[in-house]
Amino acid sequence: MDILIVEDELEISQLIQHSLHKEGFSCRVSRDGINALQMFQEQAPDLIILDLMIPGLDGLEVCARIRQKPGTKDPYILMLTARGEEIDRVIGLSTGADDYMVKPFSPRELVARVRALLRRSLRQGGQHQVNRTKHFVIDLDQHTATRLINSQPEILDLTTLEFNLLNTFVSNPGRVWNRTQLIEKLWGNDFFGDERVVDTHVARLRKKVEPDPASPTFIKTVVGVGYKFEDTL
Repeated sequence: MDILIVEDELEISQLIQHSLHKEGFSCRVSRDGINALQMFQEQAPDLIILDLMIPGLDGLEVCARIRQKPGTKDPYILMLTARGEEIDRVIGLSTGADDYMVKPFSPRELVARVRALLRRSLRQGGQHQVNRTKHFVIDLDQHTATRLINSQPEILDLTTLEFNLLNTFVSNPGRVWNRTQLIEKLWGNDFFGDERVVDTHVARLRKKVEPDPASPTFIKTVVGVGYKFEDTL
């Protein structure tokens, strides 16, 4: 697994790199936002540890630009910052971060969170199965998600987490899911962080599957409860 560390403080970046190297991870280091984007374009990593306060472009802007770039690899992003107010966590997660840690941090906990994020991509398996609704076909064996618009198939470009989230909805049409249930379904005991990261991933999935994400047709919000998927055959 390839990890990109974006941290301008030398001692902290060396501590992170040393901790991850001991666990067998391959690491690259960038010390400013502009260079981090260049390194991302040259070789997209599996995971990015991204400091919020960095020169050039700040971490929020770097995160937003990475999430806006289509590609075959959509890395997990762990924000690491000295700012720990709730609003900063909410902004970071809404920008597209998958997890959030506040300095000072425990290297052991950092490694545990990195492993938890990377294990999410391995939560597939089982016998061949295809789940269908009127407008969606989820092929678990081929790991493809297809949307049918006017009977014309369109392969959706989804991250692994988005694919698993859509499959959870498609395979349980009409069921109402709260955040805790979705976390247990998608992450199990590997989850660390704020439950509102679920809202971030739902919003990102809506942008890829909904005709109008601002007025969802398929992934509905159940106020005060959670989400449900509607698309009957």
